[in-house]
Amino acid sequence: QVQLVESGGGVVQAGGSLRLSCAASGNIISILTMGWYRQAPGKQRELVANITSDGRTHYADSVKGRFTISRDNAKNTVSLQMNSLKPEDTAVYSCNADIVLAQRPLGYDYWGQGTQVTVSS
Repeated sequence: QVQLVESGGGVVQAGGSLRLSCAASGNIISILTMGWYRQAPGKQRELVANITSDGRTHYADSVKGRFTISRDNAKNTVSLQMNSLKPEDTAVYSCNADIVLAQRPLGYDYWGQGTQVTVSS
């Protein structure tokens, strides 16, 4: 059984900062790519940022220069530092991880429960 537990969402004024964290637990052999997605009301879920096991990152154009993704491979955690937040960043943010288990040697996608981020203008 694998769990991804997120923390750090909340309400912040435009221009403010929030930090999201996600911890993976279970019988994990290794974690490939970890990332954050978001879904705003009435919109499709979109990739915000992801990071590979060797530290390569990818960001959505809308968050480049404002958000920073990082991970701690020893602790199986991924974080998203969000600065200069805008009202359009308001969404449910979900952690995603491609996790290798003994019974899933090629990896399998797991998701956190989601955390609300609300940016007021």
